Amino acid sequence: MLRHVRNMRQTPTNSERLLWNHLRRRQLGGFKFRRQHQVGLYICDFVCVAAKVVIELDGGQHVDQRAYDARRDHFLNSAGFCVLRFWNSDVTNGTEEVLETIFGALTRTSDPSAPSGHLPI
Repeated sequence: MLRHVRNMRQTPTNSERLLWNHLRRRQLGGFKFRRQHQVGLYICDFVCVAAKVVIELDGGQHVDQRAYDARRDHFLNSAGFCVLRFWNSDVTNGTEEVLETIFGALTRTSDPSAPSGHLPI
């Protein structure tokens, strides 16, 4: 699985690359994100462990994977994670709105040690 994760990190989609440019280096409110991070048996596109937020970017293939995505989301939710799903087109056509939604989820965390910053727009 480690090889698969490395391959996914090396070949991101355009939407993943665009969003990662906004999430990396604690640019979004001081929150640290991990890219292509394993949680249980699942590899998540982006994870903020401190706030327990998972971000998934979905392309056309996810229309046929609804049952799999539902099982995955159920597992992640039962592990205490908030799962945010966006279509790739949401990221490319509405980056600021996506970032605002993510920031809202991050700041609703119950972890008092998590960073609390302002959304840099």
